[in-house]
Amino acid sequence: MITDVVLKEKQIESKLSGFSHDEVGDDHLFTGIETPMKPDAFEISDDEKKEKIAGLFSEIMNVMGLDLTDDSLKGTPKRVAKMYIDEIFSGLNPKNKPKVALFDNKYQYNQMLVEKNITFYSNCEHHFVPIIGKAHVAYISSGKVIGLSKLNRIVQYYAKRPQVQERLTNQIAEELKAILNTEDVAVIIDAKHLCVSSRGIKDETSATVTSYFGGKFNTQEKIAELQNTLKY
Repeated sequence: MITDVVLKEKQIESKLSGFSHDEVGDDHLFTGIETPMKPDAFEISDDEKKEKIAGLFSEIMNVMGLDLTDDSLKGTPKRVAKMYIDEIFSGLNPKNKPKVALFDNKYQYNQMLVEKNITFYSNCEHHFVPIIGKAHVAYISSGKVIGLSKLNRIVQYYAKRPQVQERLTNQIAEELKAILNTEDVAVIIDAKHLCVSSRGIKDETSATVTSYFGGKFNTQEKIAELQNTLKY
């Protein structure tokens, strides 16, 4: 249940509060199901954010010793700013949340529906490097159904922010539960973290798998059925 998830997160946050950033190091941790956002996160426009980011990124490039007068580099700060706001972190802004329409389950299909192998690109909030993976989502209708493409859009919306895979899994599941008005939702994510493969330990073969099984999916029989479906 979500209350158990929130309680566990508060316990983790309490334990972490006494540690410095260096002590936490590269540990893969998250402290809440909600993406950490400032209260005034949307008081300035997207255009203002792009302008500020471009200026700050110019400073980063300058500090690294890059020549911003070079034809190849001079447009980079603006390109990065546009990419951050309009693309890879667009899921931070609620205005970009996909609009979802539900339809009556006229076919009376009462078994699980699975949308598998939804490719997504996200970014690790600890190092701002890519997370590349596939999401598998499933639900059992409580009387309403959702367009298949909307399942993909929900995954993409929550992926397009600085993320931790555990949080991403729970956010997708909670969104589907709220939209479909059912606890019968499952989410499995299999992803490769470049903060593991391209830096730090530099393990290029490992992957991370997280899952959420709610309602009728939270049984050994249903989990086995879902896992068997994902094999094909």
